[in-house]
Amino acid sequence: MIRVLIAEDMPALLRKYKRELEKESEIKIIACVQSGYEAVMQSALLRPDVVLMDIEMETRTAGLDATRQILAELPGIKIVILTVYEDDESVFKAFQLGVSDYVLKSSSHEELVTCIQDAYYGRSPIRPVIAEKIRREFQRAKTNEQSLLYNLQIISQLTPTELDMLNLLNQGYSRQEICDLRCIAPSTLKTHIHNVLHKFGKNTATEMIDQLNALRIFEFLNHEDKGNRKH
Repeated sequence: MIRVLIAEDMPALLRKYKRELEKESEIKIIACVQSGYEAVMQSALLRPDVVLMDIEMETRTAGLDATRQILAELPGIKIVILTVYEDDESVFKAFQLGVSDYVLKSSSHEELVTCIQDAYYGRSPIRPVIAEKIRREFQRAKTNEQSLLYNLQIISQLTPTELDMLNLLNQGYSRQEICDLRCIAPSTLKTHIHNVLHKFGKNTATEMIDQLNALRIFEFLNHEDKGNRKH
């Protein structure tokens, strides 16, 4: 028998899952709860084989929070997440925590039963749709991290003059205004801009400034500068 605990805060859905799963001779419902807190408590007391866990109950992340606590203390329990829609971020976070699978609330009876059985027997394959979500999330995180680190590394290699010029461009000064402000010739400024663009691998100053603002690098630099001045 697969001993199952159901955590779902909508009474109608909770009754539906209980009614459907009780038709399966291999499944025994040992508890039905309506909050993440209860799911943690009853899991600790009853030690179910599988928890069918709604992501959003008393709070938006109640299911994920409960999952984290259960798997930290009782890693042998298998958890299948219940969700209304396939939100990439939530699904990815659930798999990061160690859930066995997820199932849409609109899924058929057969899909629900199969997910529970697969989780229990440790044969939960990474379905193509899940693999794609995980791939996209890893790619997004990797791209953002590399872009930020890459650009900060370039910033650290700029000369004080190049960094000053970059800040002035970001503040909206025209090239002529920068020349007047810093008492330099237009040809000198042009050389500085060319050198910085080359370091960033960009064709235009606008493209370079937009990218740095998207990564909030100027905010970081200004914060660091203020911190240094305080000391």
